[in-house]
Amino acid sequence: MLKAERQKFIMTKLVSEHKVSTIELVVDLNVSEDTVRRDLNELNKKGLLEKVYGGAIPVEKRTTNIFNNVVVNSDKKDIVGRKALSLISDGQVIIMSGGTTNLAFTKLLPPDLKATIYTYSLPIAMQLAQHPNIEVIFIGGKLQKNAMVTIGMDVVQVLSKLKADICFMGSSSINVRLGLTEIGYEVSLVKKAMMEASDNVVCMVTSEKLNTKMPYVVCEINQLNIIITDLNPDAPILDDYIKAGVQLI
Repeated sequence: MLKAERQKFIMTKLVSEHKVSTIELVVDLNVSEDTVRRDLNELNKKGLLEKVYGGAIPVEKRTTNIFNNVVVNSDKKDIVGRKALSLISDGQVIIMSGGTTNLAFTKLLPPDLKATIYTYSLPIAMQLAQHPNIEVIFIGGKLQKNAMVTIGMDVVQVLSKLKADICFMGSSSINVRLGLTEIGYEVSLVKKAMMEASDNVVCMVTSEKLNTKMPYVVCEINQLNIIITDLNPDAPILDDYIKAGVQLI
């Protein structure tokens, strides 16, 4: 597909849905994330849309507050986050991946929660810093600027020395046959280390990412303890996940 055709598709989708997701565009257009990002950057420079964390929105919806950044599918991500609250308790050691679903989750955490949370996501660390009783440990490394997360062996080495009660992991893509997959190799390595460091692995995923795939495998589906989606667990699209033995919330 030519660049002009891709950008026309993006603008048409933006007009109809009032938001676009980078990950959804990768699937819809069958191109790389870098290609989508370049298109969004170009459209942003032309003033045709406003780039936000995870995608883009119409220009009139721009925001200047880092803690109130508009994210795509925010209603679905709030549903996932509220479900995940049932797994949180005082005294836990928690690891959180990056992603806008986890960012939405952190905004819902009780203000009196007492926990230790490790994260390699800068936006999530900044959001957690507002909680007086949460000890926030930011894992440094090479910054992946588009997602504002750290990657590389420095992050993997820190994670290899941790022992967490639970990890909350966002996902680019998931399906029963391939399991959890990521668009970037380095991110997939970090998430593997995150899983190995945790007693319980929780995958946070909105429904549009179900039954999709990305190039790099993180884990098989049965290595996940819990999958949380914005759907009811008895939704037909989740039948194969239940048959695979994963707990759904």
